[in-house]
Amino acid sequence: MQRFGQIIKVKPEKRERYLELHRNVWPGVLATIAECNIRNYSIFLWGEYLFAYFEYIGDDYEADMRKMADDPITQKWWDECKPLQESLSADSAKDWWVNMKCAFFTP
Repeated sequence: MQRFGQIIKVKPEKRERYLELHRNVWPGVLATIAECNIRNYSIFLWGEYLFAYFEYIGDDYEADMRKMADDPITQKWWDECKPLQESLSADSAKDWWVNMKCAFFTP
């Protein structure tokens, strides 16, 4: 199992829309997340920053992320969410959410 932490900004004027969407995540999006071997996916809000945590339980992370990106329902979800966010990545075309390095973990 791999643990991931990611960060991005939510545009202040779009914050309520972002929260509204995430109060009712589309069932197809949730199904794809599960099919792509992601568990315990959580997003936390602090000011204008969003911190995501999830656990990957599969054997081929890159293949599962391609599967997720190819899913039409997930693509539509991202089309809804992406304009509400601002990437912190130097290469946002490649990495929209920035992967963080784990600095501490206790089992």
